[in-house]
Amino acid sequence: MAINLYWIQAGGCGGDSMSILNAESPSILEAREDLAIDILWHPSFSQAPPAEHRSLLAGLLEGRIPLDILCVEGAVVRGPENTGMFDTYEGEPKKELIRRLAQRSGIVIAVGTCASFGGVTGAGETDAVGLQFSKKTCGGFLGQDFRSGRGLPVINLPGCPLHPTVMIGALTALTRGLEMELNAFNSPLEYYSMLVHQGCTRNEYHEYRIEETDFGQKGCLFFHLGCQGPMAHAPCNKFLWNRRNCKTRSGVPCIGCTEPDFPREDPYFYTPNIAGLPINLPDGVSRPHYLAYKSMAAASAPERLKHRKTEV
Repeated sequence: MAINLYWIQAGGCGGDSMSILNAESPSILEAREDLAIDILWHPSFSQAPPAEHRSLLAGLLEGRIPLDILCVEGAVVRGPENTGMFDTYEGEPKKELIRRLAQRSGIVIAVGTCASFGGVTGAGETDAVGLQFSKKTCGGFLGQDFRSGRGLPVINLPGCPLHPTVMIGALTALTRGLEMELNAFNSPLEYYSMLVHQGCTRNEYHEYRIEETDFGQKGCLFFHLGCQGPMAHAPCNKFLWNRRNCKTRSGVPCIGCTEPDFPREDPYFYTPNIAGLPINLPDGVSRPHYLAYKSMAAASAPERLKHRKTEV
């Protein structure tokens, strides 16, 4: 029996959808066939005319058509003044459509950081939030106690955009009934238990505090250039993007796009510090120990790391 999946675009871009098109081994088409998923509707790829879509929605909302998986891309827009009229479907607030579909769905997946935590869409007067979180606070649009038809909270798959391997892996686990352990933000530990820092090719430079103050060099980007890799939980350096590269490998600081407080208020390419020590330290590290360790590490750095400059 096919598994019915409905995908709705809420407040935000379609970057997660575009990212999933790059999935490999399996591709999104192979995954759909292997998992027996029937994509009832996708806002970018479906070709059904409006009347047919309205009929489909009516069937889902009335329970005549089973809804196994609801995928929401983008944050739920509540503004202005909780009317939801900044984001509508056929003249009605889309937030109410999302609520009704979620109540009918066996599984609800928040696709990307906006749907998970509010993300970029949550800025300004949109009053947008994630499905079950508003940044780090549990609750969001559907409420802390929401559970889908299968008794699950909203499964959060953050990323700006979401890595395609994470989406395929999560769908595989959920459709096949495999146990999927979640972290405190309801994201699968399989993909969000490691730091971007782990597997970073600049790791050794970080350990010896070989710092860069400008781009185009080989050293660590954490101390001066705003890299969030030591604090961001994501598999970017495990899977790579397009199985080839990632931000830090190409010389760009990690912006921490999977974290609940993304986007942060600080400038992206600047590390706030006190007396030369970053204010935000790697996950789980105490400030006194870090200061002592890094001072000793810098003094003992190998010459091959100190002379790392790329010749112009």
